[in-house]
Amino acid sequence: MHIHILGICGTFMGGLAALAREAGHKVTGCDAGVYPPMSDQLRALGIDLIEGFGADQIALQPDMFVIGNVVSRARLPDGTPKFPLMEAILDAGLPYTSGPQWLAEHVLQGRHVLAVAGTHGKTTTTSMLAWILENAGQQPGFLIGGVPLNFGLSARLGAAQRPVPASTPLGATPLFVIEADEYDTAFFDKRSKFVHYRPRTAVLNNLEFDHADIFDDLAAIERQFHHLVRTVPPSGRVVTNGLEESLARVLHTGCWSEVTSFGAAVSDFYAVGDPQAFDVMHQGRRVARVEWSLTGVHNQLNALAAITAAHHVGVPPEQAASALATFQNVKRRMELRGTVGGVAVYDDFAHHPTALRTTLDGLRRSLGSSARILAVFEPRSNTMKLGAMKSQLPWALEPADLAFCHTAGLDWDAAKALAPLGVGPGQRAQTAADIDTLVAQVAQSARPGDHVVCMSNGGFGGIHAKLLQALATVR
Repeated sequence: MHIHILGICGTFMGGLAALAREAGHKVTGCDAGVYPPMSDQLRALGIDLIEGFGADQIALQPDMFVIGNVVSRARLPDGTPKFPLMEAILDAGLPYTSGPQWLAEHVLQGRHVLAVAGTHGKTTTTSMLAWILENAGQQPGFLIGGVPLNFGLSARLGAAQRPVPASTPLGATPLFVIEADEYDTAFFDKRSKFVHYRPRTAVLNNLEFDHADIFDDLAAIERQFHHLVRTVPPSGRVVTNGLEESLARVLHTGCWSEVTSFGAAVSDFYAVGDPQAFDVMHQGRRVARVEWSLTGVHNQLNALAAITAAHHVGVPPEQAASALATFQNVKRRMELRGTVGGVAVYDDFAHHPTALRTTLDGLRRSLGSSARILAVFEPRSNTMKLGAMKSQLPWALEPADLAFCHTAGLDWDAAKALAPLGVGPGQRAQTAADIDTLVAQVAQSARPGDHVVCMSNGGFGGIHAKLLQALATVR
């Protein structure tokens, strides 16, 4: 089959492209404004990328067009379609489907799917779970919204797919681990992506308001999570964070599967100790110990979620904890990009206020109170661009000594939102409308021994390399 993917450089669609290529399909695709790491991964796989969404791509004559949710029926100010290729597909009556639907029909059938859902930590937890299963000899397939450093790629088919009798015991079925996103599927399918995956193990890691561009409130997102729970079979398991009231409401709405909790002191699985070295407790009994390089309570909870999910397919907690000792995290999750003049520069994917806070909290816990942290962030997600959570930014940035905000493309006043921190030269926070000004602000403020964390869910204008270069010039 030849598939042509619209929006191929998104983390999900790029992973799907890799899976399709590995399965023997011919894969081409198009996108606009691409950036690493996904563009690098696709080129390494030999997948042809076309810039833009021109209608002339109809001439490729694929068997199926796979549509990413970046595509819409929007029009430009002059009235022309923003995505002329999509309009041409519709006009010609050509076959098209969504990425999640194609994945469900061509990859997930016949597998035990372990789906990791949640507002935060999906990518990291999915990566942890895949690594645990790999170490247990399961050779899982996976599709992850980032690049786990242990694997070096975001997606693979894993153990050969084969017909599976209904009587097959848990753990004997080929396993597939997938990051289960609650964002909508496509412009023609407004259900959350994860309802397509039909997991036998569903991880509900956490849940709070996000995606203000498509959800009106938290209740609307809880409804989608309940739709996911509805798809888990009676012999399946829902793994849920016992600390989250929102998830308790989801399960109270209805659950037809076994539920195993983690996190709270009354949960089935919980932790005792510091996030970098802790005992794993199961129903009050110590069953494993995790000692690793990751920091932060959020990663401790991610680890518990992965250990609990792996337990469902027969991996003992002790074996899971041993695997986590060698877990190398995910690209763009507190990834050290370089050190110049004693100033360390990190790249992190955090973009929601809670994610900003937990990232900075984890680094502060690791460094102690004496080291300075400089937070450089870009409110780039649709939710942040709308300003729906701007009032939470001072709280989110509180663990940092200094904060620098890139304000390009915002319709709200970032300086006003950050006013509780103090805004301006010599103050705790500064803003800049362009990357070069932002880089200059940070470079002038940084001192040897500082830790600079750049946080965005996009390429951030190549700020990491520019900052390292500027620091070298200043020094």
